[in-house]
Amino acid sequence: MALNLTGHGMLRLDGKVALVTGGGPVGHPSATGERGPGMGIAMRLGAQGATVAVNDIVPERAQETVDRIVADGGTAAAFPFDVTDLAAVRRGVADIEVALGPVDIHVNNAGLPAGYQPAPFLDIDPSEWPAMIDLNVYGLLNCASVLLPGMCARGFGRVVVVSAVCGSVGLNSGVAVYGAAKGAQVAFIRNMAQETARKGVTLNAVVLGRLTNRIDDFGDLPAVNDSVPIGRVGTPADVSAAVAYLVSDEAAWVTGHVMGLHGGKFTT
Repeated sequence: MALNLTGHGMLRLDGKVALVTGGGPVGHPSATGERGPGMGIAMRLGAQGATVAVNDIVPERAQETVDRIVADGGTAAAFPFDVTDLAAVRRGVADIEVALGPVDIHVNNAGLPAGYQPAPFLDIDPSEWPAMIDLNVYGLLNCASVLLPGMCARGFGRVVVVSAVCGSVGLNSGVAVYGAAKGAQVAFIRNMAQETARKGVTLNAVVLGRLTNRIDDFGDLPAVNDSVPIGRVGTPADVSAAVAYLVSDEAAWVTGHVMGLHGGKFTT
């Protein structure tokens, strides 16, 4: 099912090249067919006119999102590489620039290592820590170090990190290491935004509460919905709408900002 994004006032991204990491499908499909925030973001940016470079460590997942974007009339190509490997990021971005042009927009969405399950910190073997830190912290630093110089030189760039509420709010849900990594992302965005603000490059973050693509983790969904002030958990469309604004020309005066997407449940 195609996203319905043809209404008046839609923020346009024509002529922009957008790289979405972790852009493959995950979890359950939403009512409009997206499977997870990365896929939803890539589809929305494509629908709004951007040429989308879809990254995922699994080539088939990246291609599935590309196929959806193209089927909906957009332009996209798959670029599978490991964001935790700086050399691979350099090669991947070089390939994108050859195929599509310089990257104007980067949405840093890759965040959960394969097989991740929440668990109390004292039950986790220290050998499991690096995978989470590498993906969330070094993955962001690697992409930023490769993409920001070109953005600054051209005088335009948009970077949005998809983070999580546990990076700034304590949750009793076995996510201490994940939260530490997500908190580092937010700290980097807030500080790096000061360095690039006068170069036309903005950096922002969205921090997510619970989404429908992880509905199997919720248990009693009606009770979870009732715990959210707005009355429901979030959807990939909620996330992609916020990201689409932050990467648009209309958000040129927004940088170093952390936007909470959790239905009003937390103060972030």
